[in-house]
Amino acid sequence: MPKKKSKKIKLRRKVYKKKLKTAQINKKIPKRANNLKISKYNEQKIEITKIKKQSTEKKLFKVEEHVVYPKHGVGQIVAVGPKNIGGIEVQCYDIKFEKDKAIGLLPINKQSHLRPLSSINQVNKAITVLKGKPKIKRSMWSRRAQEYEQKIVSGKIYELAEVVRDLNKGNDALVDQSYSERQLFEKAYDRILNEFQIVLNSSFEDTQKKLNKALKRYQIPE
Repeated sequence: MPKKKSKKIKLRRKVYKKKLKTAQINKKIPKRANNLKISKYNEQKIEITKIKKQSTEKKLFKVEEHVVYPKHGVGQIVAVGPKNIGGIEVQCYDIKFEKDKAIGLLPINKQSHLRPLSSINQVNKAITVLKGKPKIKRSMWSRRAQEYEQKIVSGKIYELAEVVRDLNKGNDALVDQSYSERQLFEKAYDRILNEFQIVLNSSFEDTQKKLNKALKRYQIPE
């Protein structure tokens, strides 16, 4: 009797093990199927589209309008239209820079880099800045030169005025001033002069007199 019982127990164990294996196999199969379904779904969802046209912002500036491009100063828009850049149609401004005798190209969707000319009120405030006392830091010239350059390329009228004011030597323009100082001064001076001339609608000579009077670069007879 004990032998028969042990045989029955062994058979039951074998049957149980087989059932357990088949159950585990069945559980694994649907998981793989689900994974395949998910991956196929994801593959279908991903699409590669070729960009044919570049999105643009609303046009702000018109042809013949003057603008300030921080890296180059005052320019005039001579054309607005599509340009083919790398197989992509891009709406661009053609900007003429009179001083550099060059025409620059700027995509319209990058027009945040441009600003309109200053108002009369802003010009008057800038003149007040020019009349102020120079603020010279005691840091090394290389550090100050970098700060001045950043102010110039910011394109902001008040920061330009600060550079002109701080580097201005009055009547002694060539005394105690290095070559790099003169270069930065002239760069900022020319930019602010060009903008003043257009905003004030005056001649180059009259604008220069107004600017030099604010800077006390020479005495103007009353």
